[in-house]
Amino acid sequence: MILPDFKAFPPVGRILGIDWGLRRIGVAVSDPGRDFVFARDVVAVPQGADAAQIIASHAQKEQVVGIVIGLPVRSDGTESDTTKMVRDFADALARVVSMPIVFVEENLTSFAAQEDMGRVRVTELKKRLDSESARVILENAIAIINRG
Repeated sequence: MILPDFKAFPPVGRILGIDWGLRRIGVAVSDPGRDFVFARDVVAVPQGADAAQIIASHAQKEQVVGIVIGLPVRSDGTESDTTKMVRDFADALARVVSMPIVFVEENLTSFAAQEDMGRVRVTELKKRLDSESARVILENAIAIINRG
Protein backbone atom coordinates (compact mmCIF):
# COMPACT_ATOMS: atom_id res chain seq x y z
CA MET A 1 0.00 0.00 0.00
CA ILE A 2 1.26 3.44 -0.88
CA LEU A 3 0.88 5.87 2.00
CA PRO A 4 0.61 9.66 1.59
CA ASP A 5 3.03 10.28 4.49
CA PHE A 6 4.78 8.55 7.39
CA LYS A 7 1.92 8.81 9.94
CA ALA A 8 0.91 5.14 9.51
CA PHE A 9 4.45 3.93 8.74
CA PRO A 10 5.85 1.33 11.17
CA PRO A 11 7.66 3.17 14.00
CA VAL A 12 10.47 0.60 14.28
CA GLY A 13 12.23 -1.88 12.03
CA ARG A 14 14.46 -1.88 8.98
CA ILE A 15 13.53 0.30 6.00
CA LEU A 16 14.51 -0.15 2.36
CA GLY A 17 15.42 2.98 0.40
CA ILE A 18 15.07 3.01 -3.39
CA ASP A 19 16.51 5.28 -6.07
CA TRP A 20 14.62 4.02 -9.12
CA GLY A 21 16.17 3.90 -12.55
CA LEU A 22 15.06 2.23 -15.76
CA ARG A 23 18.17 0.03 -15.97
CA ARG A 24 19.64 0.35 -12.46
CA ILE A 25 17.99 0.69 -9.08
CA GLY A 26 19.91 2.07 -6.14
CA VAL A 27 19.22 0.30 -2.87
CA ALA A 28 19.98 1.16 0.76
CA VAL A 29 18.77 -0.32 4.03
CA SER A 30 18.63 0.91 7.60
CA ASP A 31 19.43 -1.02 10.73
CA PRO A 32 16.39 -1.99 12.88
CA GLY A 33 16.89 1.02 15.16
CA ARG A 34 17.23 3.33 12.15
CA ASP A 35 20.47 4.77 13.49
CA PHE A 36 22.52 3.72 10.47
CA VAL A 37 21.89 3.45 6.74
CA PHE A 38 23.89 1.17 4.47
CA ALA A 39 24.12 1.42 0.69
CA ARG A 40 23.79 -1.96 -0.99
CA ASP A 41 24.96 -2.99 -4.45
CA VAL A 42 23.07 -1.41 -7.31
CA VAL A 43 20.42 -3.73 -8.72
CA ALA A 44 20.72 -4.16 -12.48
CA VAL A 45 17.35 -4.58 -14.17
CA PRO A 46 17.64 -6.53 -17.43
CA GLN A 47 15.40 -5.36 -20.24
CA GLY A 48 11.98 -6.96 -19.88
CA ALA A 49 12.57 -8.00 -16.26
CA ASP A 50 10.00 -7.31 -13.55
CA ALA A 51 11.74 -4.64 -11.45
CA ALA A 52 9.01 -4.72 -8.81
CA GLN A 53 9.49 -8.45 -8.27
CA ILE A 54 13.27 -8.02 -8.06
CA ILE A 55 12.94 -5.31 -5.40
CA ALA A 56 10.28 -7.32 -3.54
CA SER A 57 12.87 -10.09 -3.26
CA HIS A 58 15.38 -7.64 -1.83
CA ALA A 59 12.82 -6.35 0.65
CA GLN A 60 12.09 -9.88 1.83
CA LYS A 61 15.80 -10.77 2.07
CA GLU A 62 16.54 -7.61 4.07
CA GLN A 63 13.51 -8.23 6.35
CA VAL A 64 12.27 -4.67 6.07
CA VAL A 65 9.01 -3.27 7.45
CA GLY A 66 8.59 -0.50 4.88
CA ILE A 67 9.95 0.97 1.67
CA VAL A 68 10.87 4.56 0.83
CA ILE A 69 11.13 5.52 -2.84
CA GLY A 70 12.76 8.69 -4.08
CA LEU A 71 10.33 10.71 -6.19
CA PRO A 72 11.99 12.93 -8.80
CA VAL A 73 10.24 16.25 -9.20
CA ARG A 74 11.35 19.34 -11.02
CA SER A 75 12.78 22.25 -9.03
CA ASP A 76 9.42 24.04 -9.33
CA GLY A 77 7.63 21.02 -7.81
CA THR A 78 5.99 19.80 -11.01
CA GLU A 79 6.16 16.20 -12.12
CA SER A 80 7.96 14.85 -15.17
CA ASP A 81 7.70 11.73 -17.32
CA THR A 82 10.24 10.10 -15.00
CA THR A 83 8.02 10.92 -12.01
CA LYS A 84 5.20 8.99 -13.68
CA MET A 85 7.50 6.01 -14.30
CA VAL A 86 8.52 5.99 -10.63
CA ARG A 87 4.87 6.11 -9.58
CA ASP A 88 4.10 3.22 -11.98
CA PHE A 89 6.99 1.22 -10.46
CA ALA A 90 5.66 1.92 -6.95
CA ASP A 91 2.16 0.79 -7.99
CA ALA A 92 3.62 -2.47 -9.34
CA LEU A 93 5.68 -2.93 -6.17
CA ALA A 94 2.64 -2.31 -3.98
CA ARG A 95 0.92 -5.22 -5.73
CA VAL A 96 3.70 -7.67 -4.77
CA VAL A 97 4.64 -6.57 -1.23
CA SER A 98 2.50 -6.34 1.89
CA MET A 99 4.31 -3.44 3.50
CA PRO A 100 3.84 0.32 3.31
CA ILE A 101 5.55 2.40 0.64
CA VAL A 102 6.14 6.14 0.99
CA PHE A 103 7.60 8.61 -1.47
CA VAL A 104 10.25 11.18 -0.52
CA GLU A 105 11.19 13.94 -2.93
CA GLU A 106 14.70 13.29 -4.16
CA ASN A 107 15.82 16.74 -5.24
CA LEU A 108 19.61 16.93 -5.40
CA THR A 109 20.16 13.49 -3.81
CA SER A 110 22.56 12.43 -6.57
CA PHE A 111 24.53 15.63 -6.02
CA ALA A 112 24.63 15.06 -2.24
CA ALA A 113 25.63 11.42 -2.73
CA GLN A 114 28.42 12.38 -5.11
CA GLU A 115 29.65 15.00 -2.64
CA ASP A 116 29.66 12.34 0.12
CA MET A 117 31.61 9.95 -2.10
CA GLY A 118 34.36 12.52 -2.68
CA ARG A 119 36.78 12.10 -5.52
CA VAL A 120 36.38 8.69 -7.10
CA ARG A 121 37.04 7.24 -10.53
CA VAL A 122 34.24 7.52 -13.07
CA THR A 123 33.81 3.72 -13.12
CA GLU A 124 33.42 3.70 -9.32
CA LEU A 125 31.01 6.62 -9.49
CA LYS A 126 28.80 4.83 -12.02
CA LYS A 127 28.92 1.64 -9.96
CA ARG A 128 27.95 3.21 -6.63
CA LEU A 129 26.08 6.48 -7.26
CA ASP A 130 22.55 5.06 -7.47
CA SER A 131 22.83 3.20 -4.16
CA GLU A 132 24.55 6.15 -2.51
CA SER A 133 21.59 8.25 -3.70
CA ALA A 134 19.25 5.66 -2.16
CA ARG A 135 21.21 6.05 1.08
CA VAL A 136 20.63 9.83 1.02
CA ILE A 137 16.92 9.31 0.25
CA LEU A 138 16.60 6.90 3.18
CA GLU A 139 18.51 9.18 5.56
CA ASN A 140 16.16 12.04 4.59
CA ALA A 141 13.13 9.80 5.20
CA ILE A 142 14.40 8.78 8.64
CA ALA A 143 14.93 12.44 9.52
CA ILE A 144 11.31 13.15 8.53
CA ILE A 145 10.09 10.17 10.61
CA ASN A 146 12.11 11.32 13.62
CA ARG A 147 10.69 14.85 13.42
CA GLY A 148 7.29 13.24 13.83
